[in-house]
Amino acid sequence: MDFVFAAPPPVALPVAGSGALFPVRRVYCVGRNYAAHAREMGSDPTREPPFFFCKPADAVLPVAPGTTLELPYPGMTANLHHEVELVAAIGKAGRDIDAGDAAAHVFGYAVGLDMTRRDLQADMRQAGRPWEIGKAYDASAPIGPIHAAGGLAQALARAPIALTVNGQTRQSSSLDQLIWSVPETIAHLSRYFELRPGDLIFTGTPEGVGAVVPGDLMVGSIAGLGSLSVRVIERT
Repeated sequence: MDFVFAAPPPVALPVAGSGALFPVRRVYCVGRNYAAHAREMGSDPTREPPFFFCKPADAVLPVAPGTTLELPYPGMTANLHHEVELVAAIGKAGRDIDAGDAAAHVFGYAVGLDMTRRDLQADMRQAGRPWEIGKAYDASAPIGPIHAAGGLAQALARAPIALTVNGQTRQSSSLDQLIWSVPETIAHLSRYFELRPGDLIFTGTPEGVGAVVPGDLMVGSIAGLGSLSVRVIERT
């Protein structure tokens, strides 16, 4: 093909225990999917169906096991927040998927961070405007390796999820506290978008979100999926 300039390289995540790569197509995120987090953000979890926002594929940053990713503090914010989440990686296309069939569409799972410019998100929410500048900015989605689904779905059903900052626990919950389970989330999302291989779904964060500053070391973990380590650094 005769492109007018060089096409960007594909965004891809490593697959744990393999030399293969998972190419990223789209990144969907579920908002306020843990009851306690919904309450800390000023919402009533008993009244809200799942809602979604997106990040661009090139916001994804792979974090290799045993390494610490250096994440520059983004511009235009004074309140950068961490949100640790289970990420479901889609491997089979589908639309209007039944929740009972959703597991067959999942290639694997990973630990991810939905980094958020909270002050900008709050400003947009108050003005009734989209969240993109708070959620969809560059390098806002560090993700660890994808673990092939296999029998993980059952093992992850009640798995602990946590995040520490400088060794101090900030977020601690378990995946059974999701308001909408992963299969339910996939089913609901597939009513609005045809899901395709390469899609990633951030499934929501538990309570305890908070600010980080340059120098802070974040370690997010989910039992069965390992951990990812990210240090915030000064923007150059």
